[in-house]
Formats: sequence, structure tokens, C-alpha cells
Amino acid sequence: MQQGQPRIVIIGGGFGGLFTALELTNAGEVTLISREDHFLFTPMLYEYVSGEVEAWHIAPRYKELIDDQVRFVQGAVTEVDLAQREVAIEGRVRRIAYDVLVLAVGGVSNYAGVEGAEDHAIPFRKIAHADQLRQRMIETLDGVPPGSAPQDARRAATFAVVGAGASGVELATKMSDLLHDAFRRRGLSGDPRLLLIEMGDRVVPGMGGEMREFVEEALEKAHIEVHTHARVRRITPDGLVFEHNGEQTELQAAGVVWTGGVSVNPLVVNLNVEKDQRGLIIVEPTLQVRGHSDVFALGDTAYYPNVSPSLAGTAQLAYQQSGLVARNVRALLKGAPLDTKRFTELGEALSLGTENGAVLAGGRAFGGPLARQARFALYTQRLPTWHHRLRVSSSWFFEGTAPLPLGL
Repeated sequence: MQQGQPRIVIIGGGFGGLFTALELTNAGEVTLISREDHFLFTPMLYEYVSGEVEAWHIAPRYKELIDDQVRFVQGAVTEVDLAQREVAIEGRVRRIAYDVLVLAVGGVSNYAGVEGAEDHAIPFRKIAHADQLRQRMIETLDGVPPGSAPQDARRAATFAVVGAGASGVELATKMSDLLHDAFRRRGLSGDPRLLLIEMGDRVVPGMGGEMREFVEEALEKAHIEVHTHARVRRITPDGLVFEHNGEQTELQAAGVVWTGGVSVNPLVVNLNVEKDQRGLIIVEPTLQVRGHSDVFALGDTAYYPNVSPSLAGTAQLAYQQSGLVARNVRALLKGAPLDTKRFTELGEALSLGTENGAVLAGGRAFGGPLARQARFALYTQRLPTWHHRLRVSSSWFFEGTAPLPLGL
């Protein structure tokens, strides 16, 4: 990199951070900071847990995606000094100075103060979480003795997913298909049991009626018990306690998976900028942090009102916002006017088990195996770089995307 170039620091390597960095190549001395050494295409983490895709498909290392025009630093940012324009990284004495800062740190799991949730529930936000869940399912199945009575096998292979948004639904349907397939392959009597627990009055509350119909049909077909108006009170090493209509139910479970929401990243909590009542950074229509023209924020970090309600908190929003941030960083450095944009739904695509999906495109929804294939095609186009898209699409075309049975 040339000396004297503007220093652009991007904190966070998810959709918002990585795609901003890729768009800012040659705009200055660009530094991307992330806790992980790899990007994660989170919308397909469900396919990873089912074995339909491999880790390298959806979690390529940053150094495979960025060239020498972008510097990658792995580490946890502990402080942002807005006055001195510096970023501190855990374990490093030297701070990183910036002329323009982009905050794309994303959120963290929100356990809503539920007793035992952070200690005993399995979150579902990273490759390691998916590995942990798959291993838990395999170990559970291995622990069911051949010839067990149906009710004993069912009791042993009981799992619960907390949160019936899109993430909870996609995960629950994958788990159900995997567990039912494993029962058949292992010759176990009866069926596994899977509960989907939702505090609200419906599943996928942010989606329209057409998509919800496909979701509800898939949940019924997968024999998933849906409990709405249910609040989890406690999670233990052996299960959970949830409440409905004032009555508490204690359930033994081999695993409880938490997809029940996102809270503000601790780095943002400690940042002295203007925030809304939820703790999100308030940004201008240009995605500049209010009162700090040299700082941009996007994705789960920022409150940006000009967004379709269904987009809030999604990878799709961060993906779209990255383009605006990149354009505006370039404009800021050139002294040119900055842009604004309204972000709208590009379409919805859900995985509903290992054989089916649901897609909303052009205002129309369709489901089934064709929707599953359409989802793969859609997400191929949203992978980070053309060479990665080419490698992954070739793998999916020639090697297929069949699920990997549990325990094999």
C-alpha cells in the first residue's frame, strides 16, 4: 500500500464488513478486523449442520477472499477511541489509527435473562455451534440402545429449539429430517421428538401469509411440536422449563438450541454515541453515525429507519447496506455529496428440511424441492467473490447437495 493513503478501518467481518471491504479495494489503506479467521455465509449454516454443504463452501478464510489491497487483522476490538481516531485490539500494544471507521460488528445472542440459557443452551451463530449441535445429535442417537421401546427412544431423542423466527424454523426442520432419517437407518422404534418454542403468537412473525403457509405445512409434515405464547423460564443441563397460560412444564431434553434473538454487541454498548432505546447506534440516511461524520455503522449495529420491516436484523440488510457505505466512504474521501437509499426486500428464501424450501420472489411464493434448488442458486450469486462463487457452484453441480446422515 502507498504511504499517505486514507486509512479505512472496518470492524467486523460479516456481510456488512466483508462486502464493504471488497467494495473499497483501492480506495485507501483498508484494514478489516474480525475475531474469526473466516467469513460465514450465515443463511446456509442450516445446510452445514445437515451436511448439505461443506465448511469451505460457506466459511472461506478471509485471506482467500481479499487480496493485498486489504489488510486483515484477526482479533477482538476492545475499545474505539473516537476522539483520537484509534482502535484497540486485545493482546496488541499498538493501536490502529483510522481516518474513516466502519462499524459492522453484528449482534450477539440475546438470552433475555433466562436462567441457565447462556450456560446450557446451544447457540446457533457460528460453524462451531453447528458442529456442537450435530455432535450432540449423534451422541444422543448412539446412546439409544437397539431394541428400545418407542417411548424410551422418543424420550431420549428429545430436542427443543427456542425461537420460531426464520432461523428457528429452518433449524428445527433440518434437525427433524436428520433425526427421523437416523431413526430409520438405525432401526430404532418410534420417532424422535422436536419442540419449537415461541414467545409470540405465531411462527415467522415477520413474514407474509403465503410464506407462513409453507412454513406451517413443513412444520406439521416434520412432526414438530409448535408451542406459541410460551415463555422459557429456565434451561438446565438436562432440559428446560417453559410456561404457557401460567402453567409451567418441565421437559427433559438431550439438547436445547437457542435462536431466540440478538442483542447489541458489547463494543457498541460501551461506545459513546447516540443510540435508540434498544441500544442501536443512530445513523443518518447516509449511514454515518450521528455526530461523527467519519464513522459509519450498518447491519445489527445500527438503527436505520428507512428499511422494510422484514429486513431488520437480517444478513440481507447488511449485504445491501455495504454497497451504500462503500460508495459514501469514497464520496467522503473525495469531498463529494453522499448518497442515501431505501432498502427493500430482495426476496425471501427458506430451507424447510433437507428436501424442501420456500421462496418468495416477485411477490409470489412457491415451495417444495424446486424452491430448495432455487435457494441454492440464489445464494450462489451472493457469495463474496466471483472465484469463490465459481468453486462452490461447481462443487454443488458436480458433487451434489445431498444431506449427510447423522453418525456416518
